[in-house]
Amino acid sequence: MSNLMQKQHTIRSVNFVNETLFELTVERLEIPFEAGDCMAIYTPDGKSRPYSIASGTNEDVLRFLIRRLPQGEVTTQLADAKQGEVLNISPPFGWFRPGQEKQQAPSVFFATGTGIAPFLSYLLSSPKQQPLAIYYGISHQNDLIQLPLLKNTGQLNLAISQEDSPYHYGRITDILDNVPLDPMIHYYCCGREKMINEISEWLTYRNIPLSSIHREVFFHG
Repeated sequence: MSNLMQKQHTIRSVNFVNETLFELTVERLEIPFEAGDCMAIYTPDGKSRPYSIASGTNEDVLRFLIRRLPQGEVTTQLADAKQGEVLNISPPFGWFRPGQEKQQAPSVFFATGTGIAPFLSYLLSSPKQQPLAIYYGISHQNDLIQLPLLKNTGQLNLAISQEDSPYHYGRITDILDNVPLDPMIHYYCCGREKMINEISEWLTYRNIPLSSIHREVFFHG
């Protein structure tokens, strides 16, 4: 992406949720965006990765949920960034639009890990219509972020795969028995490709058309 299109955003904070998951907050610079948009964040040596915006469209900052990976070319540098430093960031882009494919159409959200970000943005943007249900899979309970916001929908279904907890122990695909099924519902999947493929297959087997299944695969690095 051309350097002319990038803007310099000052870092407001780098807050770690746990040892590997952190929230990067930068100045917004009054840039307009929609829930579901991504932005490419550049490191000082010119590498970049796209990250979904996790903040609401009415906030004066941009927030991103990022997982630091041991061999991550970008995530390790962003994790070490400091308040006041400047990052080059692209304009918003994307086509994943939670809850917006068809006005007033009911929706169901599926997310794993940091794939919850676009759904947080949707919920924080004062949506007129809440999702019918949210299915959220994480590895550990300390990966949870914005739990009060998610629970406020009244329809949070949570699966934690690597430890006992007050929530379901297992994978997100283990908790699909109560998914509302209707060809008029729009289903939004964001996170690991394996999860997205499995849920897409599960839905199509139950006569949900592909046109009602919306996918956003998260890549890591």
